[in-house]
Amino acid sequence: MTRIDDPRHDSEAGRAEATLDTTRIDDTRIAAVRALVSPAVLLEELAVTPAVEQLVEQARMDIAGVLRGDDDRLIVVIGPCSIHDSAQALEYAARLREARASLEDALLPVMRVYFEKPRTTVGWKGFINDPRLDGSFRINEGLRRARELLLHIGEMGLAAGTEFLDLLSPQYFSDLIAWGAIGARTTESQSHRQLASGLSCPVGFKNGTDGGVQVAADAVVAAGAPHAFMGMTKMGVAAIFETRGNADCHVILRGGRQPNYDAAAVDAACEVLRRAGLREQVMIDCSHANSSKQPRRQIEVAADIGRRIASGERRIVGVMVESHLHEGRQDLRAGQALREGVSITDACLGWEDSLALLHDLAASVRARRGGG
Repeated sequence: MTRIDDPRHDSEAGRAEATLDTTRIDDTRIAAVRALVSPAVLLEELAVTPAVEQLVEQARMDIAGVLRGDDDRLIVVIGPCSIHDSAQALEYAARLREARASLEDALLPVMRVYFEKPRTTVGWKGFINDPRLDGSFRINEGLRRARELLLHIGEMGLAAGTEFLDLLSPQYFSDLIAWGAIGARTTESQSHRQLASGLSCPVGFKNGTDGGVQVAADAVVAAGAPHAFMGMTKMGVAAIFETRGNADCHVILRGGRQPNYDAAAVDAACEVLRRAGLREQVMIDCSHANSSKQPRRQIEVAADIGRRIASGERRIVGVMVESHLHEGRQDLRAGQALREGVSITDACLGWEDSLALLHDLAASVRARRGGG
């Protein structure tokens, strides 16, 4: 009688010899492999509520309305450079919600809720990658805490925006995002353009780190087209995705070798967009190279933008502001307590200055309606 399995040897189907050992050439630099929670499990544990679902859907429609010229409000994506503490993020959300009542006739506020941070070399990669801020990389915990925070913010009635950096993480929380960004380092990435073509929310592409706008315009064109690519389903299974294309993409001016928020830079960017057959509209990031990474310069940048809006400028559809409970930034150091409400990545504007900035921008939109 032939044995079905020989307990003394492992064998591959159709081969008589022992299973080929490939450990000398495969995964030679992988230190560990850990289980990843499937998106479906997380979405069931932390399910979207009807109220949050309605909020996200309406916010996406409102943002798309601004991009299409049907709504004359100004989109304002404002909040911490990155989230590192849920309680502080919720305190910020509470302040923004309170302020919104006197602003929403002129502004469309979106809270900046960034969980993933691109690094030039190395450093803390964000709340999802390292939620305990200690190098333990408890990514499953980070995904849960990120989704939970987004649900809380949505329940407060605030729309959330984020940067899409990792190609798999959107399956865990993109249903709760009203607006998304693709950063300067990844705007030229084919994979991120493909991702944006399938996202359900409007997406902004930042100009390149050198200030070049053409790569962002190319990204908008690419994301507006259908694509097919490999990815992971909500069940955590590898699959081929076919997208319809995203018609609600736009360019974000964030500066480069020099700032690009002034009137001449907007004219130049819109000329690039016109030649590409795209809508002549931009969002302007008041931070990053436009502020030379000096948080208080965001006030100056926003004021300049506001003056042009008040004079009738309609090609500027939105602004971005890095803002936290308190001004500045701090380093993340082992064993050293962090100051509450202060960024651990890029320096941010404090809340009181941010509130004044928001009111000034709202006044500019109202002035534009009145004829300047």
